[in-house]
Amino acid sequence: MGQPHSREEGHPQLPPGQRLQRGWPVTHYGPVPKFRPERWEFRAFGATKDGGKHCWTHEEFTALPYATVVADMHCVTKFSMLGAEWGGVRTQTILDLAPPAPDVTHVMVWAEYGFSSNLRLDDFAAENCIFATHRSGELLTAEHGFPVRLIVPQLYAWKGPKWVRGIEYMTADRRGFWEERGYHNLGDPWREQRYSYQEEPGEGPEL
Repeated sequence: MGQPHSREEGHPQLPPGQRLQRGWPVTHYGPVPKFRPERWEFRAFGATKDGGKHCWTHEEFTALPYATVVADMHCVTKFSMLGAEWGGVRTQTILDLAPPAPDVTHVMVWAEYGFSSNLRLDDFAAENCIFATHRSGELLTAEHGFPVRLIVPQLYAWKGPKWVRGIEYMTADRRGFWEERGYHNLGDPWREQRYSYQEEPGEGPEL
């Protein structure tokens, strides 16, 4: 497959149907949760390699190896931010510390208020996929997902929830919050996979 081309001249990094966004709009569903560090924990559970649940307090999570990636963000509402610097914990770090079982194919990312998003394991493990705590060297604001949001640059931004609290390893695919409500199960912006009615056979569980 060749490199996809933008519909907007001068911005070849833009997926089809997207427009360049200079700022960072706040978009989310529901209220902004109150952060209580003494109650916060990050969990990796489900089909783990050792069969157990792995947990980190906020202090322990922020002590994990810090990394930065430069990556784009493509929102399904058609704006894109290019070349943002994200800092935090790579998803690969969590995969190394809490490995999935050999038959795991998907990950469900869980966030506050029971919000969830499903990802193929390969997408979750991508090199530039990161649990972001910072943008451009500054802590995220609460409105943008503090203390942790997932950045999955190769997919639409709803696949990277704000206010993440953990991941569930799965041996079969299961739709997350927006995927159950009409959004595409895969969410590839280069293929404009916005809505579930666009899905081809095999691209997601039955609704």
